[in-house]
Amino acid sequence: MAVKINIALFGKGSVGRTLIDQLLEASPSISQRKNIQLNIFAVADSQTVLLDSQGIAGDWEERFRDSLTESTVQNVINYAKKNRLENLVAIDNTASASFVKGYSELIKHGFDLVSSNKIANTMNYAFYESLKRILKEHRKEYLYETNVGAGLPLIDTIRLLHLSGEKITRVCGVFSGTLSYLFNTYSKENRSFSDVLEEAMINGLTEPDPREDLNGNDVGRKLLILARELDLVNEFEDIPIYNLVPDYLRETSLDVFLENVHDLDDHFLKIKEAQKPGHVLRYVGELSKDFNHSKADLNVSLVSVPEESTLGQVKGADSIFEIYTESYGNFPVVIQGAGAGASVTARGVFGDLLKVAERKCFS
Repeated sequence: MAVKINIALFGKGSVGRTLIDQLLEASPSISQRKNIQLNIFAVADSQTVLLDSQGIAGDWEERFRDSLTESTVQNVINYAKKNRLENLVAIDNTASASFVKGYSELIKHGFDLVSSNKIANTMNYAFYESLKRILKEHRKEYLYETNVGAGLPLIDTIRLLHLSGEKITRVCGVFSGTLSYLFNTYSKENRSFSDVLEEAMINGLTEPDPREDLNGNDVGRKLLILARELDLVNEFEDIPIYNLVPDYLRETSLDVFLENVHDLDDHFLKIKEAQKPGHVLRYVGELSKDFNHSKADLNVSLVSVPEESTLGQVKGADSIFEIYTESYGNFPVVIQGAGAGASVTARGVFGDLLKVAERKCFS
């Protein structure tokens, strides 16, 4: 008899919708091959939740529109308890800080967690430590591979190296698919920076407000997540981040920013022309670890690198990471691939869900 995994999915934006499609399509095959039945009993956004103990199907969006149930963590917990649902997994595909505060209640009521939301892992260290303690007390899992590198196996690799006793000395890479595309294109083509940025916006490669990409905070958060995987006690405020947006355009309306986006052109042209021959620009995050300290040195910056180097050869919107360890010396582990996009992110969340499901089968 198949083991039923009961899933509450929070967040039905592009990643959430894509994940639901992937789950519904793959479920019959997984049931046959793995003897695991994936049952989505709850789909929620910030206001409404659709609940069905028998599991949603392809008509879920129509049923969701008709639902009158308020979306709260407690309503989902109560429904699971009332219907005696077991093997519970909550999936967080939101970007909500307030929802993260409900993680502890979900854990205490029997839910394992899978998340593409970075917030829990980048809040102050006291919250992070408390969350880890609650997970341990209740013997629950919290997987978040997609927090860094979307579907790439970066966190898993770093975690396994660290747990095995391997000393990781440095992690360096292009952490943002958006900024990868911007500087890969800008370095290669004779175009203005604003022109490349506008093209990226039209193609949906940036956030609705591109300053959320350009300010570098997302790269900083990803670095912080990696530092904490290495049992380091860094805080977000520890990270010097090179903000690509001029001071006077950081707090304006989006319309004012877009009207003045050409102001960036001269600045980046000077940086581009000042490079050594055969060099290209890359927006890079770097973690350096001193084993005598409880914190890593974290830094986010725009750098010029040789075009033939590992970072210099990255193409398109790919992310790339170099992991340096004591054993490997000057020959890093390199992980490269699509580091952004709803499809690859959803597939990464799906992979984490299957890890949880398989462990439940053998527990």
